[in-house]
Amino acid sequence: MVRRQDLATIAALVNRAKNELLRVPGAAVPGVLAPTIFFLGLNGVFGSLTQLSGFTTDSYPSFLVPVSLLQGAGFTGAATGVNLARDIEQGWLDRLLASPAPRWVLLTGLVLAASLRAFIPATAVLLVAFGVGAHWPGVDGLLIVYAVVAVTAAVAACYASSLALHYKSQSAAPLMQAGMLALILATTAYAPLELMQGWLQDVARVNPMTLVVDAVRQGFVGGVSWEETWPGILALAGMLAIVGALSLRGMRRTAL
Repeated sequence: MVRRQDLATIAALVNRAKNELLRVPGAAVPGVLAPTIFFLGLNGVFGSLTQLSGFTTDSYPSFLVPVSLLQGAGFTGAATGVNLARDIEQGWLDRLLASPAPRWVLLTGLVLAASLRAFIPATAVLLVAFGVGAHWPGVDGLLIVYAVVAVTAAVAACYASSLALHYKSQSAAPLMQAGMLALILATTAYAPLELMQGWLQDVARVNPMTLVVDAVRQGFVGGVSWEETWPGILALAGMLAIVGALSLRGMRRTAL
């Protein structure tokens, strides 16, 4: 049962992350710029793919924007792992572990902060996408976008935190970023599954993140339906359960 003290601890950790962002607003810039540049660059290079027979839309910005949204969430989650590694190096985590707060409470505070921070790059990418002609996904589509972005950031934060707790060094930052980026890009990021070839198609077909991309792509390409939504929810829930268990295990082992 969640106690009032647990909720207060989680709120304090979220507030700490918020204060860090307010004091150093430039820390949010890389997480905003990277997916935005990715979106604009690929839209300019591959925008003509919509002329291929069988492409699912005539608007490449609409097709591409879900990938950039998830990329922004991935970078935000990775930043949480880097910050945790910094706290380990500086001894701040030792103070938290010495408190009576359960380890899952400490991890929840870190992950929830990442989920909330992920709304910043998501909003920036959406504004740029709408500015270059992406379709309006509707209110229901927009709600799915922000919900999926929040959970994806939580998955990335748990993954990055598990690496931070294992290596205990900020030098693991490239691995934190590359893992989520590879998972997101090895999907139907650039073209529909039917138009992909070779091993790229095979990997995208079995990659659970493909289901997540499809869920976010609703509204931008076609309508919104429960049939397209629940597989993405299930995939995210499975990934969050796995990496969440790994990061919690790392937190508990660090406390020993």
